[in-house]
Amino acid sequence: MARVKGALATRKRRNAVLKLAKGYWGGKSKLFKTAKEAVYKSGQYAYISRRLKKRDFRRLWITRISAACKLNGMNYSTFINGLKKANISLNRKMLSEIAINDQAGFTQLCEKAKAAV
Repeated sequence: MARVKGALATRKRRNAVLKLAKGYWGGKSKLFKTAKEAVYKSGQYAYISRRLKKRDFRRLWITRISAACKLNGMNYSTFINGLKKANISLNRKMLSEIAINDQAGFTQLCEKAKAAV
């Protein structure tokens, strides 16, 4: 029986890594060893960034809500506390969208929050 060699599987694996490293600078896109390290590291960065993205957006929404609250004469924490006491449950993403696109509606929310506090 003929001996099975692993050249095909090895080449396939290497080409898959090099395909992922396409566009990287210098040897990182041409040499398997450095490409493998770069792809591994980029995967780690991508994994971490998917979690950081959620934090960054929440910070952005809170900043927008806070700025809109200041225009209506209150601060962010008082506003959120007032909404909770008034049983208004809107998430921060929606609150920031309202603050940007519907300033009259946000002013009404502020009035309700003030009344509840």
